[in-house]
Amino acid sequence: MTDSANLSASADQSVSEGEYVVVARRYRPQSFADLVGQGQVAQALGNAITTNRVGHAYLFTGARGVGKTSTARILAKALNCSSGPTTTPCNACDACETIARGDDVDVLEIDGASNRGIDEIRQLRSNVNIRPSRSRFKVYIIDEVHMLTTPAFNALLKTLEEPPEHVKFIFCTTDPEKIPITVLSRCQRFDFPPVEADAIVQRLRFILAAEGMTAEDEVLQLLARRAAGSMRDSQSLLEQLLSFCDQHLTVEDVHAMLGTAPAGRLAELVQHLIARDAASALAAVDTAVGQGIDVGQFAEQLLGYFRDMMAALVGCQADLMLHSAAADYPELRDAGQRMGLPTILAVVQILDQAITRMRQTTQVRTLLEVALVQIASLDELDDLAVVIGQLRAGGVPPSGAGRPALQRPAPQQPGAGQATPPAPQAGKPPGVQLRQTNDPNQKKNEEKPAESPANSPSAAGEHLKLNAASADSVWKQALSQIEDMTADYGSFYHRVASSAPNNLVVSFKAGYTLQKESLERPERRATVERALALVTGEPVHVHFEVIPGEEATVKQSKPATSLRQLRRDIEKHPMVHAAIELFDAEIDRVDRPRSAKPDKR
Repeated sequence: MTDSANLSASADQSVSEGEYVVVARRYRPQSFADLVGQGQVAQALGNAITTNRVGHAYLFTGARGVGKTSTARILAKALNCSSGPTTTPCNACDACETIARGDDVDVLEIDGASNRGIDEIRQLRSNVNIRPSRSRFKVYIIDEVHMLTTPAFNALLKTLEEPPEHVKFIFCTTDPEKIPITVLSRCQRFDFPPVEADAIVQRLRFILAAEGMTAEDEVLQLLARRAAGSMRDSQSLLEQLLSFCDQHLTVEDVHAMLGTAPAGRLAELVQHLIARDAASALAAVDTAVGQGIDVGQFAEQLLGYFRDMMAALVGCQADLMLHSAAADYPELRDAGQRMGLPTILAVVQILDQAITRMRQTTQVRTLLEVALVQIASLDELDDLAVVIGQLRAGGVPPSGAGRPALQRPAPQQPGAGQATPPAPQAGKPPGVQLRQTNDPNQKKNEEKPAESPANSPSAAGEHLKLNAASADSVWKQALSQIEDMTADYGSFYHRVASSAPNNLVVSFKAGYTLQKESLERPERRATVERALALVTGEPVHVHFEVIPGEEATVKQSKPATSLRQLRRDIEKHPMVHAAIELFDAEIDRVDRPRSAKPDKR
């Protein structure tokens, strides 16, 4: 590390005597050797100066805080230094000092966002022919150049292609895709990659030493990961931390200042989610909020934790952990193996949707808690691959695939000599089968998998072949097998078609986009495809689409009642309710009533 940082400090502090200058300005790089993480750019520009191949227009692109504007100033100093052109500007002459302060008369820094119109570009074109006052080159540095309007870009084209010999253009942007190709083709483009975390840590350690401060190693790692490749962001965070703490910086100080959660709290919450314990997960959120952890930050940290868990599970090494410390790698890998890759991918999608919605509402905690309950309610998606494999092999999938259903506590057995009365049949609603929970043969019967109408032996040979003619019937029968809100969403479809073998396309009108998006969630899609597999006897891939340009109209027919709603209605029937109370029974199966056939008499 050179002494240019100290030169930068004295240069920037001279802007206003007695005024405090922030860290990002005091330790701004002042030479190509000081650039952190941009070695390829420094080498290319240095070689261009050495070989006298300096172009007339450069485009610096990259994320915020990676050194674009600093590099532009260094290049301007290298060209106009009193001992130059040189790859090592002296930082002591009048030109170097004024360029470092940003007030040199021959190096004009223009904000593209506030000078974006054609009038400003016309003014620039009229000034480029005026020779520099004292330097070799007149340098125009236009920051956020993508904010210029299309007419402004067009007005700049001719000057940009053939500027006077004493003019150099340096454009900086975070969004090069918005720049017209006619401008891009006239510039030498340099892409600035994000700064690596290790390089950020080294620079922060150098700044701390210069400030006479100390910090735990994990503090610098946290700041580097938090900056996500931006050197300026890391220095701004360090600036805030220096104001918050005394001479020694600790991890607790970082979390208290940023409102973030330590890795241990994230790991604890993830363990609750793996155990499908939604209540404990919500309690962990309540504890975190009580300790001052920001809910939005907590959600983003959780998303990053699952990202690293996914990377560890697919075989990435510890150095590819973006949001977690390398020491947490074994714990991440073990948690990923317990949860399974399909479930992790579903969790990431749920959290991403929740975070997106949290930015648009004040009920951020509620949205996070809803997402956590959804995650805790996910079935084991790894079992879906097993079910599909068994279906392809011609077998019947186990009825207990996925997470086991909650079991009611076993009732007390009748006393000696008490006979179990027969279940009443008169007045029982059609399609209802009651099962007594105190049946002596219940244990023997429960050892057998429960049979539903779709997978019972009597229905095993009644699979529907999916084709263009039967697509609508297959979809309706699949919905009848589903007992949650998925069936309700699916009942709003407009039409169903078979696009290819074992492929079903379900179309919705424009007014039912919400239902279509709900069905596209991983857990609901898995539920639908399982039901389709039971109806057709083979795996079926389902696709959902919205018909463009066709507005939704009120359906003439009422959507079919789902089995879940039918079960609720039947539970309210007086005879069923009395039978459940009298015999301590439960509803074992609900069959949808068949439509009455017309009398042929």
